[in-house]
Amino acid sequence: MRVHIAAADVGIYPDAMVICGERQFYDDRRDIASNPILIVEVLSDATEAYDCGDKFLHYRSLPSLPSLQAYLLFSQYRMQAELFVRQQDGTWSLSNYQAPSQAIPLRVIDAELSLAEVYDKLELSR
Repeated sequence: MRVHIAAADVGIYPDAMVICGERQFYDDRRDIASNPILIVEVLSDATEAYDCGDKFLHYRSLPSLPSLQAYLLFSQYRMQAELFVRQQDGTWSLSNYQAPSQAIPLRVIDAELSLAEVYDKLELSR
């Protein structure tokens, strides 16, 4: 499922997203959501620059996705996560997680995600 970015009038594929409450669709198309609260991306050599650059710029540009409150990035090469959280003033704060003992607080969905569990059974290539 794609996410509609109003400012650019495009649909972008995230790796995962969370929608709380009723799903809203762009232009009555059931394959383009317009109200994710959390978007997750897994970074690779091919996607890292885009996911951290223009894609995130699209996601955080108001009024594109006013519902979006958190953007979570995972490295596929090392145990590392970056969580961007939208602040009340519209800015984004960044928190980094690299230790297996750390849990990522996903307050926007009242949950936390263990970094050790995310990377369990994965052979990191770098």
